[in-house]
Amino acid sequence: MTTDPITQPANGLRTRRFEAVGGHLVLAAIAVFSLVPIIWMYLTALRPRDDVLGQSVLPTGISLDNLRAAAHLLPLGSLIGNTALMAAGVAACQLFTALLASYAFGRWRFRGERVLFLVFVATWLVPFQVTMLPNYVMLSDLGWLNTLTGVIVPQITAPFAVLLLRQHMRSFPRELLDAARMDGRSHWNTLWTVVVPSLRGPLAALAILLFVTAWNEYFWPLLVLSRPDSVVQIGLRSLITETGTDYGAMMAAAGALCLPILAVYILLQRQVVNAFVRSGLK
Repeated sequence: MTTDPITQPANGLRTRRFEAVGGHLVLAAIAVFSLVPIIWMYLTALRPRDDVLGQSVLPTGISLDNLRAAAHLLPLGSLIGNTALMAAGVAACQLFTALLASYAFGRWRFRGERVLFLVFVATWLVPFQVTMLPNYVMLSDLGWLNTLTGVIVPQITAPFAVLLLRQHMRSFPRELLDAARMDGRSHWNTLWTVVVPSLRGPLAALAILLFVTAWNEYFWPLLVLSRPDSVVQIGLRSLITETGTDYGAMMAAAGALCLPILAVYILLQRQVVNAFVRSGLK
């Protein structure tokens, strides 16, 4: 029995189309499932105050009373500004240290390099609870509790960032590095005048990832800071009291405080995706 050579490619094309459609449907279902908590948060924030705990999917009416209550209870502007400053400081420090470490691991070959790199990356697997108490005692001795410096300094390194940048450094054309060395440039000068300008895309993507991660960090700022006007996490936590929780105001505040990071992610999502799928230079 023979197969028609014209029919076979057509069948293969239809199969690929079905697979593509099925894959997109699965991704769409996952996206909708992921968006449900966000949608519920904003729907709750827009409910009337007496309908916050209602069981209906859609609110009985639209009201901004919850947002007004949140603005009365929390200094939303200060929370956003302090959190942005904290996240930017953490991201900048982690990006700087990751750039130096990844250049060393990617540029130089020395005895024990692989072992040292594996040990460095293994620190990523150390639970935060192991280092939490020593860091807290150190900050107490330095007088950095209840300061943004105390939140930033213990987080100045990120093994994930080093691991990601090392792959880009390894794929960097060694001819350019050799040419810079023959030109008499130091390693420091080569890093900032040759390597960094060529890796702007990966560096920008990594900076966004580090910023979003620092913005979403909850436990460490909650441990170091205590003022309700410090960062987003502490401000939202202050709405939970012994007398009860104002869920309407909490959802409204959470929705307002999420808008800056959602805007950053939506506008720069291509850069975030490129941080994972791209390796090396274009």
